[in-house]
Amino acid sequence: MKGTILVVDDEKNTREGLQRSLQPLGYEVRLAANASEAIEAMKAGGVDLMLTDLRMPGMDGLQLIKVAQQISPETQIIMLTAYGTVETAVEAMKQGAYDYLTKPVNLDELEGRVSRALTNTRLRAENTMLRERLQKNFGFENILGNSTAMKGVFETVRQVAPTKATAHIVGESGVGKELIANAIHNISPRKDKPFIAVHCAALSKSLLESELFGHEKGAFTGAIASKPGRFERADGGTLFLDEVSEIDRDIQVKLLRFLEEWEFERVGGIKTIKVNVRLITATNSDLRKLVEAGRFREDLYYRLNVVTIKVPPLRERKEDIPILVKAFLIELSLENNKNVRSISPEVLDPLIAYDWPGNVRELRNVVESLVVLCPGDTIDVAQLPANIRRPPKEKEVVVFAKEVPETPGPKILLPAGTSLQDAEKLLIQETLRNNDNNISRTARILNVSRRTLHRKLNEYGIGAGARDMPPG
Repeated sequence: MKGTILVVDDEKNTREGLQRSLQPLGYEVRLAANASEAIEAMKAGGVDLMLTDLRMPGMDGLQLIKVAQQISPETQIIMLTAYGTVETAVEAMKQGAYDYLTKPVNLDELEGRVSRALTNTRLRAENTMLRERLQKNFGFENILGNSTAMKGVFETVRQVAPTKATAHIVGESGVGKELIANAIHNISPRKDKPFIAVHCAALSKSLLESELFGHEKGAFTGAIASKPGRFERADGGTLFLDEVSEIDRDIQVKLLRFLEEWEFERVGGIKTIKVNVRLITATNSDLRKLVEAGRFREDLYYRLNVVTIKVPPLRERKEDIPILVKAFLIELSLENNKNVRSISPEVLDPLIAYDWPGNVRELRNVVESLVVLCPGDTIDVAQLPANIRRPPKEKEVVVFAKEVPETPGPKILLPAGTSLQDAEKLLIQETLRNNDNNISRTARILNVSRRTLHRKLNEYGIGAGARDMPPG
């Protein structure tokens, strides 16, 4: 059997007509005359897809969808109705329906929709298994990474989480700082309490103060009632302040007081409020430089900077890209109702070579674009954005310094993405070769001591036949 379908309709002719149409296609078809019978059938299990009418005596189709989702969340649902409106379709999809068809049903169209719905069910099961496997092998609290850099981040999170220490997460935009904050909360003793996130850069000074500390009725125009702030809502749990560098200095004073006394007053209030909140902050700016520039309080900087967790940019952990691509492929295929199963090596290589200035967020967006534009089940090079598909330009590295004017300036062409170690090795090799293996002259040109150059030659296993003599 290709799958089990439950047809729910109070009209006998419609039920049996759908059964006669679907059974020859290899489906097992069960029938229910109303929502009560459908619920019993769902409880018995084994239903892959439910086709349900909207208008039925007693419980209608929309109410049935809600109950069915609770009984069997993995079962796909297609709504059938003669009262087709856009509003009804939208509501059905909100309740969890996979698709929507109007009566009289076009059987060819129904066959296609049923096939896609059941394919989606199989994909969900397969993808759930794949996601679990990725998390088991390469994951940590919904963060994927197998690189040395990310393993170091995970270990720091494990050490920080059980404590009460304030943690400060630094990293470029898009690296996943909020995921790290979530991970700290989820494995801490506070995991059963609220995790509240505030993106400070998105709020004006007056709004941010009210959001953080709350306000009393009449504190400002429009304050028609008292409102607790994020600190109160996070009591017992964790408050995450993203882009903390954007907080105005006046609010910095209030935040500092909270970190010293664990208390505050609402805007326009006089009552002191005490809460038990663990504070985690994040920024993509250098707080130390902001302190030097007078834009961030030094005392607050030290209060926030008890433990610093640096999340590396994606370009510094490229070995994680294949893992992330696979996970995003699974997630975004489901979200977009696509049957994209794999990605060709010709696509993966440019993705790894690209520097990802937008980091993991940019990678996810690109994978979503690839999934949406993919006409089949395998992504190929044709779907890649031009800026990623284009081969990297070569970069020129000048070997000889201006202090040797009599020597022409040959150049080494290095492909973009060459590691610093490989670039240094090649630079030493070529400079030594172009100076007849004269170590002293090579050291002077490279602006290093002869001792340092000897160490580098030994480290890289190069320089056989090199001579340690004064430059000619």
